[in-house]
Amino acid sequence: MSSKLDLTQPIPLNQLGWQPHYQQQLTLDDYEDRQFARIIAHHRSEYLLASESGEIKLAIHNDQPKMTVGDWVVLDNEQRFVRLLERRSLFSRKAAGSKVEEQYISSNIDTVFIVCSLNNDFNLSRIERYLALTNEAEVEAVIVLTKADLCDDVENKRQQVQALDPMLMIETVNSLDNGSVAVLRSWCGMGKTVAFMGSSGVGKSTLVNTLMESTAQATGGIREDDSKGRHTTTSRSMHIIPEGGLLLDTPGMRELQLADCADGVSETFSDIEIIAEMCRFSDCQHGSEPGCAIQAALANGEIEERRFNNYQKLLREQARNGATLAEQRANNKQLSKMYRTVQSGSRQRKKGY
Repeated sequence: MSSKLDLTQPIPLNQLGWQPHYQQQLTLDDYEDRQFARIIAHHRSEYLLASESGEIKLAIHNDQPKMTVGDWVVLDNEQRFVRLLERRSLFSRKAAGSKVEEQYISSNIDTVFIVCSLNNDFNLSRIERYLALTNEAEVEAVIVLTKADLCDDVENKRQQVQALDPMLMIETVNSLDNGSVAVLRSWCGMGKTVAFMGSSGVGKSTLVNTLMESTAQATGGIREDDSKGRHTTTSRSMHIIPEGGLLLDTPGMRELQLADCADGVSETFSDIEIIAEMCRFSDCQHGSEPGCAIQAALANGEIEERRFNNYQKLLREQARNGATLAEQRANNKQLSKMYRTVQSGSRQRKKGY
């Protein structure tokens, strides 16, 4: 089966990931003069949609809600935008750079493969960061440790990841070996949507190509000076997997920062938060306060210092970015109100002439 969605042929909605969640949002009118489509690529000025009638190109306009790859939309018979269906899940982050703005990554994902290589790029704190995002979206996560063929302590590193959460699903693979990658195929059945997340150079594109049995993504070699791969994926788009599922590959996220992710951080570090509840004081800062359960757990090795420091770091980050984004939304609301007032006044003055 081709790795690309053949948009010249009708594609059943169930293969595109249609589920009862979306069906329940439809009205009687929707069944008469509407069509339903899923965004499979996001370009600068238009969205590319897949539907039962084939490919649809939808121009991006300011009066549309913010949308992303994975979204389901309702169109009229002229293929004009009507509305966005409520999402089952949404991944977003603070946009890269100094400007505080929320960037949508993908939506309506069933499973996220969090990819981390077993070479010099192995990083537990980064895995925790991706887990916070995934837990916030309430999406199933599978940790995929790549480049197992280049690592001589695979089991040790696997156990380090498992220690983050005994319930975590973890797979170790050689991305170039189809037999090794086959362990991921059970998550890729008909109508399921999977996404890959991971920083640049961890072998996502190679893994995608092997899973797709194609060259869906370009790949780059390894830089010998730091064992990092070259960043090769530059856009988000969907592809069909031989098992019938849909695969969304995202660009490497060089500046992944959390935004409005308090629940995700809390779930990712639930072990720490349970211990924190045992502190003598409810407002304990976990420093030199008497009766601090966290300091006691650090001293006896129940909590790893790296993990606690990362927990505090991510809490501060999401609080800072979340507050700034909330302020930005409030400012945007005020600006919109001001613009409407100015426009209304302008119209009134014109009528007066």
